[in-house]
Amino acid sequence: MNIKPNSKLWAIAIGAFVLGLSGPIQAAEIQSSIARGGTLYDKWFKVLDTDAPEKSNSLYPADKKYADKPGANWRCKECHGWDYQGVNGAYSSGKHSTGIVGINGASGQSADAIIATVTDEAHGYAGLLADQDLTDLANFVGQGQVDMDKYIDRASKAPKGDAVKGEAYFNTICAKCHGFDGKLPDDMKPFGKQMGNPWEVMHKILNGQPGEDMPALRALDHQITADIMSYMVSLPEE
Repeated sequence: MNIKPNSKLWAIAIGAFVLGLSGPIQAAEIQSSIARGGTLYDKWFKVLDTDAPEKSNSLYPADKKYADKPGANWRCKECHGWDYQGVNGAYSSGKHSTGIVGINGASGQSADAIIATVTDEAHGYAGLLADQDLTDLANFVGQGQVDMDKYIDRASKAPKGDAVKGEAYFNTICAKCHGFDGKLPDDMKPFGKQMGNPWEVMHKILNGQPGEDMPALRALDHQITADIMSYMVSLPEE
């Protein structure tokens, strides 16, 4: 016995199936929000094309190097570090040391909890960042932190990557804007010289450069970033 399918019912069923697939897939895409949050963590006022506040952040220690420089002390990274470990990481000493804890303790927290912290009276970001900005920043803090010790040797600062693979990645992904020798653009330090701070380099490769059309490699295997950095060590410093 042949049963002819009802075309309308089939259309409805197929449409429901497609919606059932596309809904969760679309909802799961959070990497772009996390990457933007990473640039906000880096320099939020550059991302938003605005000026830094005129007064220093109240949580920045008054006896530290950048106490009178709002353009520095309102950047999240200035207190919490490029490796997100604050006083327990690369900023445990030196001119960027503040004694402030990292954001690594907030990894896994809900976006609402992180936003509440960022916008409290002490942090003072309420009114400076729009709702979407706060959501992106919270997504980065809560879901986007990377354990950089997996990719960078803390003692030597050497990336744990494959320089041969990294050369191919660099030449096909990075060189169009930065040149094969890593010296472009002219107003930026050559890549070879930047490798003295590999945590900053990794953060920017993963998330992009604030205010620039730089692609974020966050959605790719992070080992690719480590391979790129391993090659970058060989690039000229001058």
